[in-house]
Amino acid sequence: MEKFLGKEVEVIIDRPKGSAHPRYGWIYPINYGYLPRTKAGDGEPIDAYIVGIEDPLKRFVGQVIAIVKRVDDNEDKLIVAPKNFHFSKKELEALVYFQERFFNSYLVME
Repeated sequence: MEKFLGKEVEVIIDRPKGSAHPRYGWIYPINYGYLPRTKAGDGEPIDAYIVGIEDPLKRFVGQVIAIVKRVDDNEDKLIVAPKNFHFSKKELEALVYFQERFFNSYLVME
């Protein structure tokens, strides 16, 4: 996954900001989607959190600024932002907490 750090990627948003999780019902406070033509540890496409965009999206092209490494799960996540946007580790942890609170995870940044 580290090979994605700093790279530009396309994300298809299947859970736009403000939508409800299909199984648990909580609301996504940020856009969340996947990278087409990739494969994560669960056999599905690699998932990505989109930060720095306030509007719900369908598709997004941005830069990978961090990776969420899950110690207790086989599915790490990318954090993608508009090019040249910068966030602190604490800011990113707060933005993905809504979902990462259920996992033992940590961030890898450049």
